[in-house]
Amino acid sequence: MENTTPPATHRPRILITNDDGIAAKGLQHLADFVADFGEVRVVAPDSARSGQSGAITVNVPLRLTPQPSRGGIDFYSCNGTPVDCIKLALHCFRDFRPDLILSGINHGHNAAISILYSGTMGAVLEGCVVGVPSIGFSLCSHDADADFAPSREIVREICRNVLADGLPPKVCLNVNIPVAPARGIRVCRQARGHWSEEYTAHPAPNGSTDYRLAGFFVNEEPDARDTDEYFLAEGYASVVPCTYDQTAHDVISAMCRRFDR
Repeated sequence: MENTTPPATHRPRILITNDDGIAAKGLQHLADFVADFGEVRVVAPDSARSGQSGAITVNVPLRLTPQPSRGGIDFYSCNGTPVDCIKLALHCFRDFRPDLILSGINHGHNAAISILYSGTMGAVLEGCVVGVPSIGFSLCSHDADADFAPSREIVREICRNVLADGLPPKVCLNVNIPVAPARGIRVCRQARGHWSEEYTAHPAPNGSTDYRLAGFFVNEEPDARDTDEYFLAEGYASVVPCTYDQTAHDVISAMCRRFDR
């Protein structure tokens, strides 16, 4: 299914979600940044859903709750995950088929291996699956009151480009933005790495042990100069083209020789 660009006479429809919740500052800024590009609608989790990846809700009824509109933008909260927000919006708002799906602006970057865990990018990949050009935006700061203003022009430039020219089939974008004003934009690949010492142990009241997520990212290729981690460290916004197809195409022939019977 090919991602298509809206006709010149069409006022684009933009659907926005996030994983930090409906009240997150990054979500409000993202909606404001693109408000003049078309008709904008926000459907976001009713509270933080970080780390939800592509999770969907299967055993709890979902609902959309209208929130106060602002600046001509309709806001809805959802009691599900970021992917639930996209799925439910596409199902319930049949008259609002989006030309662009945005997720973010996330509080904290989603570079390298973080895409596997990110609820921000889970929503983006869901948009990609249904053939809508989709972009995830993340700021390299976990501060709930972070300054998103320097990211405005990066967001607008990338969204303007995608609205005009679309994206290749089965491709979405993972955009990470430094806290300081970016030196520019660089298209690159995600860095290879892993998380180490991921949990800290804490005594629990009943005498058992609780474990809390912690850890740090280990870049397995610190000298590589073509990755998102490299360009973010150099002060650039990184743009990684991604796809939901996780097939290792380059090893299919070798695997066939090993296993086909």
